[in-house]
Amino acid sequence: MKTSQLYWNRLRLFVGLVLVIGIWFRFYHLDHKIYWVDEVNTSLRVAGYKKSNFHRQFPTGEPMAIAQLQQFQSLSPERGWGDTVNALAENAEHGPIYYLFTRLWMQIFGSSITVTRSVAVLFSLLAFPAIYYLSLELFSAPIVGWIAMSLVAVSPLHLLYAQEARQYSLWTLITLVSGVALLRSLRLKTRGSWAIYAGTVVLGFYSHLISGLVFFGHGLYVGFQEKWKWTQSFKSYLIASGLGFAALIPWIVIYFNNKSRLGGWLGRDTPFNSLAQRWAINLTSVFFDLHGVYPQRFFDVESGQDFTPFAWGNIWGYAVIPVILFVGYALWVTLRKTPKFVRWFLLTSIAANGLFLMLYDVISGGQRSGIARYLFPSYLALQLAVSYLFADRLRLDTGRNLQRRIWQFLYVALLGVGISSCAVSASAETWWNKYSCYYDVEVAQLVNRGPNPLVIGSSERLTRMIALSYKLNPDVRFLLLTNSDRLEISEPSSSLFLFRPTRELYHTIESDPRYTLNPIHPFGHIWSLEPVPTLADESKLN
Repeated sequence: MKTSQLYWNRLRLFVGLVLVIGIWFRFYHLDHKIYWVDEVNTSLRVAGYKKSNFHRQFPTGEPMAIAQLQQFQSLSPERGWGDTVNALAENAEHGPIYYLFTRLWMQIFGSSITVTRSVAVLFSLLAFPAIYYLSLELFSAPIVGWIAMSLVAVSPLHLLYAQEARQYSLWTLITLVSGVALLRSLRLKTRGSWAIYAGTVVLGFYSHLISGLVFFGHGLYVGFQEKWKWTQSFKSYLIASGLGFAALIPWIVIYFNNKSRLGGWLGRDTPFNSLAQRWAINLTSVFFDLHGVYPQRFFDVESGQDFTPFAWGNIWGYAVIPVILFVGYALWVTLRKTPKFVRWFLLTSIAANGLFLMLYDVISGGQRSGIARYLFPSYLALQLAVSYLFADRLRLDTGRNLQRRIWQFLYVALLGVGISSCAVSASAETWWNKYSCYYDVEVAQLVNRGPNPLVIGSSERLTRMIALSYKLNPDVRFLLLTNSDRLEISEPSSSLFLFRPTRELYHTIESDPRYTLNPIHPFGHIWSLEPVPTLADESKLN
């Protein structure tokens, strides 16, 4: 066997091993991490309950068991597919495809956390062949595809969202498939290939509305490729993308009829230095992530929001500098050495998604570009650039043997830190992507230590209570109150806790002379309620 053939066979065998590790991590401890509020909403909508009114079905002022609190997280005979569609329509900012598939999956296998999260795992596994074929279309070099698969397989960021019951692994898959379909259509120039691309546009929009940026980037790419001339390829793209968008019109009507909006919290004013730190840490987490969480996430009871004073939380945070420099170098090499159509594809993928959101946030003061899951199309383009760099440097017919060995070491080292990050992340009960519920694990430990505990919370924040319940002992009970309710304990309880209340409920209980509120978590997520001794109590003691 020739030396080159033996070399590439060994490389493919090595990548195959990395893929096995990546697959294993995706199924490892799948139900271990906190089932945070976004995932609670997934189960809620799939089960056919509208977030706006399902809390009215819970009694206030009466203690409840955990089983009662979680009953709306499972499918029931009383709620069918129509109820699921109606629940999704109320929150039309999220495309329905993922949730409808999850409904089917839950009907077959049940409603456990493992089942609901396994849907995202399956879509993430399909991303491996998708990025391989996208690499073939771009570089016509199988080795780039093999390296790209290995980078995605043990990417800490891809792993996080592969284990989350949300649509982001599906969106990643469709982003890759639509890229393959576009490049194939431009190469074949057939009606069938453009029809397939139009189908991916439909799937993209119905998986996530932010796909509009992806397909806008495709338009820029085709425009640059065709030098902005009215060519047949340009017309075919416009027709295919137009038909795909037309298929979204019914959902757009539903979106506006239900007054949906794409996360108003995303427009919250964020200082530029905080945004820049998020950009750096999020990009680094594509390859390396031992940060765990952005440090010190305070709960502000007055605003009802989580507040994060961003800072470099630990020594690992400084790893962002070499990683960013390396990714920048990989992009520079790829743009310099590849054909023009490759350069335009990578640049438009980065610009239409990541760069657009960054500029929008800098101008508007929002934080959209600081949310890692919204930048997956840009991250995929950067991973392709890194894959090309390694493929170029590992070729047998270029460079000296010492140089090639150095690049082999860098490739293995990058995969090694990715595997280490995945090992730590997969074993943890929480991570930074569970930001609004990050401290729920610590809160649950405080509650579980108390004898006969009763957790008090606002009926307006029922989904947060449900998220916490997944980490509590079965004997813990809950008491829901409206903002104006006077606290009345009908059943004796040894330990009383107030969990993430609204401002109104907090002040109502704080002003109650019968109880004293004591913060028991350093970042303000939970308080203990201590009864104030009465004169009768004191006389009994005497």
